[in-house]
Amino acid sequence: MVATAVLSLITGLFLAMTPTMPSTADDLSPISDVNPDTRLLPIQQIAQQLGLSADDLIPYGHHMAKVDIRALRPEAPQGKLILVSSITPTPLGEGKTVTTIGLSQGINRLGYRSVACIRQPSLGPVFGVKGGAAGGGAAQVVPMEKLNLHMTGDIHAISAAHNLAAAALDARLYHEQRLGQVFSQQTGMPLLNIDPQQILWPRVVDHNDRALRHIQVGIGGGTNGVERADRVEITAASELMAILALSESRRDMRQRIGRIILAHSMTGQTITADDLGVAGAMAALMKETIHPTLMQTSEQTPVLIHAGPFANIAHGNSSVLADRLGLQLADYVVTEAGFGSDMGMEKFFNIKYRQSGITPACVVLVATLRSLKANSGAFDIKPGQPLPAAILSENIPLLNEGCTNLRWHINNAKSYGLPVVVAVNRFPDDSAAELKFLADYALSAGAQACELSDAFAEGGAGTVALSQQVIDACEKATKPCLPYPDDASLEQKLHILAQGYGAREITFTSQARQQLDEITAAGFGHLPLCIAKTPLSISADASLKGVPHDFVLPITACALSAGAGFVRVYAGNIMTMPGLGAQPGYFHIDIDDEGHISGLS
Repeated sequence: MVATAVLSLITGLFLAMTPTMPSTADDLSPISDVNPDTRLLPIQQIAQQLGLSADDLIPYGHHMAKVDIRALRPEAPQGKLILVSSITPTPLGEGKTVTTIGLSQGINRLGYRSVACIRQPSLGPVFGVKGGAAGGGAAQVVPMEKLNLHMTGDIHAISAAHNLAAAALDARLYHEQRLGQVFSQQTGMPLLNIDPQQILWPRVVDHNDRALRHIQVGIGGGTNGVERADRVEITAASELMAILALSESRRDMRQRIGRIILAHSMTGQTITADDLGVAGAMAALMKETIHPTLMQTSEQTPVLIHAGPFANIAHGNSSVLADRLGLQLADYVVTEAGFGSDMGMEKFFNIKYRQSGITPACVVLVATLRSLKANSGAFDIKPGQPLPAAILSENIPLLNEGCTNLRWHINNAKSYGLPVVVAVNRFPDDSAAELKFLADYALSAGAQACELSDAFAEGGAGTVALSQQVIDACEKATKPCLPYPDDASLEQKLHILAQGYGAREITFTSQARQQLDEITAAGFGHLPLCIAKTPLSISADASLKGVPHDFVLPITACALSAGAGFVRVYAGNIMTMPGLGAQPGYFHIDIDDEGHISGLS
């Protein structure tokens, strides 16, 4: 999540490309905000494609609806899950969401029923550097402004629930300190004896706002509350977001919320949301968030959007419930994991798979010629700056250097026991010789197949060959191989993952060591790890490109997400509140008298 300058994706790089999506259906609605030739079906018709009835839908306008989780049928036949990941991200963008959407469209064109499952974008990246998360060109979710701006309000509900707990903590702290022992007599509630220095629950807001990273609350004391240091994080960093993405039901979500550790008492005892008596109200605020949202692509392929955990401080995947619903309704579900295979893909297996048992049939790794050359480490590429000529022109030696990163990610994905297909997101000026070199390299590195993707320019028609290769890969019987068992110690798990990254050793700050020991002593050593590190390198140092070796992995802090069910391990200075750059994306966004939004990517 720290990488506010990461993954501008490919939209800006394809400005010269203006694909059209012809339609012959008379009942399709135009949506000029995306493309004047794109047509939208009423959301009820998209639902009918999947066998859903009107009773299964909770409509939000004409082109968006939540799917009631009561539509889930555990006994129904299950489709196959395709997990989309990528090489190490660069500011050039790999086009992972475009490929995810395009792949679902291509599978539909082959006569199968497919659904894409993606995360809801945060407003922080939308108005910052990265932009939206709808894909692009002929492979995007529409109406894309609905997806990128508020959607069905889930993120706001999470913000409200999270901040309710923060307010409840400060209120309880104030009243207990004000009344002392009389507090229990007046309220009938036990004294929690909250330690103001051990309040773990910050506030959240769904915007990039660096000025809120460190704040002081209760200034002046008295009726303003207890003065203390606090912080604000972006909503996607909330444990509630991770909980939503991992919950199996509303009851499961409520129980997980109750287990959240909000603070410690003066004697070191944990104080949970249930202890504070706020968990029920938090769950009530999140009541409607439990239902995945149904939308459509520019080719009227169904898309399920649910939850938005970032891929470093959380597991970076769409929800368990969206996957389960998609697998029930479709032959193939295409889901995207955040950042590279060392981030969202790793956490899919070590967190999401361990908890849900949902098993991918294959992994698709997205790469571009440009991003592979950038991974050579020969350039310091910044978003918005002109690209070096060596990246834009044919340069096979440079490509060969960057391809070592692709080899690492292929081997990493294969280490989980799944077949790997490399999807090359093609640009109009890509060299034919470089594309052939890349395909040969990918196959020699162990990929089952390597295929071009023209999803941006051609939509599903540009991914038919890729889709067939992916379907063929899904036919292999696979069972995921996990890198560590549950009963390994937290430190053993960390060493296994660090060795996989290529680290020579691990170092701990005294704080991190104490926190890891305390989490273990509290009985949470069986939980999986969520490594919070830069997505810009396989290591924890963003400047180390390609395939770093013999580096030190610095562990600066450890934290328990008891409700979500994992332990966060911070490798380096990981910001949980991004900041806006000097020229953020909101400069380009406006609205006209008809309500059409421009400049939103």
